[in-house]
Amino acid sequence: MKSLIELYKTDQESVYHTWFLQSNDRLKAFRTIRKGLLKVIKEIEEESFGNDFKGSSLEFVVTAISEQKQIFEGAAHAFYWKPKLRIPDIYENSQNQKAFGRFLKSCLETTKSEKVLEELRRLDGLKIKGLGPAVANILYFLHPTIFPPFNTAIVSGFNLLYNEKIKLGSWEAYLHMRTKLISENEIHRDSFSKDLGALAGLLFEIGSNRMIIEENAMNFIKNETERFEKAKKRRRKDVKEDEAEENTHSEMQYHLARLGNSLGYKVWIARNDHKREWDFQKLGEFSIQNLNIFKFPPAVADTIALIDVLWLDQNENIIAGFEVEKSTSIYSGILRLSDLSLSIQGGTCQFYLVAPDKREKEIKAQLLRPSIRSLDSQSISYLLFNDLRCDCDAMCKFGNDASILNKISKTV
Repeated sequence: MKSLIELYKTDQESVYHTWFLQSNDRLKAFRTIRKGLLKVIKEIEEESFGNDFKGSSLEFVVTAISEQKQIFEGAAHAFYWKPKLRIPDIYENSQNQKAFGRFLKSCLETTKSEKVLEELRRLDGLKIKGLGPAVANILYFLHPTIFPPFNTAIVSGFNLLYNEKIKLGSWEAYLHMRTKLISENEIHRDSFSKDLGALAGLLFEIGSNRMIIEENAMNFIKNETERFEKAKKRRRKDVKEDEAEENTHSEMQYHLARLGNSLGYKVWIARNDHKREWDFQKLGEFSIQNLNIFKFPPAVADTIALIDVLWLDQNENIIAGFEVEKSTSIYSGILRLSDLSLSIQGGTCQFYLVAPDKREKEIKAQLLRPSIRSLDSQSISYLLFNDLRCDCDAMCKFGNDASILNKISKTV
């Protein structure tokens, strides 16, 4: 096991590096998902949840999960409304829907594993058609140190590594896996993390045949050579695309930071991005070193500190907030900005989504979602990459304050 862990942690293309350690989207998702679940629960309690997954507040939450590349790709499928099968039966059966809402509320409000396990058993006892352990992926983002994620590749990796035969659709199987992983994580605590996502990532790599062990070697040799090579190429392509996106992300942060400084504002770069570089300059050089936001509760302050770029006046009041989006996270980026606007109500802060030009239609569609428009928050404008890239120097030269962005920002 130690050699497997070492191989997993030294492979720069493993999900340990590309998702667990270095993904800002993973860190941002935790509060996004908690905030979204509050809306799901509220709508269920008020009987306004609706009878379809599409456009629902639950879609909002599960999209934030499925945007976690690699491990959670496809996580939303279990929640799609399948009319012919009438599953999952939480869209038409009001009693099942309320039971699901009570389960989410109880899990959200506790930090005790015993309480969550009690609620799991209660939910399982109702035998709600089509509502299986895919819910565990929500639990992971609520309680990452006591509940691991759960999908086909993770289950396959678990079965291969531990010579088990657990099934994907069973809560009993999930809880058995959870017990084993908590024990394994404790044994190898010095190598892993309290967050069970690190160990689940190892199982994912084994289950998807990126890591070859004795137990899956013959299967690999007989049947998986072509698939393995395709998976390798796809992962390499994904990593290269992620690197290109991260570079563009850093470039946009650089332009926004440079513009903010030239307009006389203090600039904050997201806490985890200070060491990133663009044009041979560290982004942290453009940023204040500490963000003084003591007036906010700790959970809100943590979220604000992860917003990609903030402009602040000399009294360190937030003037503008920017989220730079990439290939998958338009939806959750809008939610984070909405969340921020709700947290600082009463101010004059402007909020901007900064996104690739080719995704303008998608941005408009997302901003017009009923679930977004119903949020009691200030409006969100958007900036396109090329506009910011091409006009940054001119705005630095001729701009006096944040209103210069009105020249290139757009609304719906």
